[in-house]
Amino acid sequence: MENKNNKDKEAGLEGVKNHLKDTYRIVVTNDETFEEVSSYRMTQLNIYSYIAAAVFGVAFLVLASIIFTPLKTLIPGYADYSASKEYITLNNQISEMEKTISSHRNYHENFRRILVGDIEPMEDKEKESVEFHDSLLHVERIAEDEQLRQEMELAQVRQRSVNDAPRETIKRRLEQIHFVAPLNGEISAGFMAEKKHFGVDVLAPKNTPIKTVLDGVVVSSDWSMETGHSLCVQHPNNIISFYKHNSKLLKSTGDVVKSGEAIAIIGNSGTLTDGPHLHFELWYKGKPVNPTEYILF
Repeated sequence: MENKNNKDKEAGLEGVKNHLKDTYRIVVTNDETFEEVSSYRMTQLNIYSYIAAAVFGVAFLVLASIIFTPLKTLIPGYADYSASKEYITLNNQISEMEKTISSHRNYHENFRRILVGDIEPMEDKEKESVEFHDSLLHVERIAEDEQLRQEMELAQVRQRSVNDAPRETIKRRLEQIHFVAPLNGEISAGFMAEKKHFGVDVLAPKNTPIKTVLDGVVVSSDWSMETGHSLCVQHPNNIISFYKHNSKLLKSTGDVVKSGEAIAIIGNSGTLTDGPHLHFELWYKGKPVNPTEYILF
């Protein structure tokens, strides 16, 4: 029985081989004259071989076009977007925006600390000693270098004399400036730098307008938990004024204000307050000064 099955399989395979080897003729004739134009003689094996070769050829061309041409960028998940110009441009723009946001955040944080009085005293830092090699101590100085050194030393001396000016000198300079009182009222708390109270608290009736003390530009018009509605105005000659605990702000950041112009309404906003008043601060060259020495409230 087994031998019979083997013979049937061999006969079937032999029949398939013979069928593939059968010869066929493809004739092309003229439809009108029935004249034979051409004829092709082939087997089924040839036809299958041609079809397989055509399929492999088309597949090869498609793969080559995907691998070696920009068509691959159209395939989802295949394109390398990190190498595209658009990706690089957008990535650079995002980096610049992050730097800008970071600088603005630091800028506003510094103003917030000034507004709430969170100022840390500067500590003297020891100068680091630098050791030079002996051979560097014997370099001859040329005349131009010596002149430049002298000019730099004179400039440093002038700068130190300005920065280290005594309190009387600073007072005289500020006394020469005509300040407008932000409002007229009773001072309930004076200037106490040792307790980090860098301004004065002035009491006045409800809805009293707050005026700017000098011409300037509003550099901060915001609200904070501690000082409520607060304003900061930058004036000429390195002078800055702060107006805190207002009920309403009349100016926005970037507005140009004139001396005596109303910029806010007195209030009791914020947590660091116990009643309607204005907390006013006056800063000169980065240091708080007592406003009562230059302004009559």
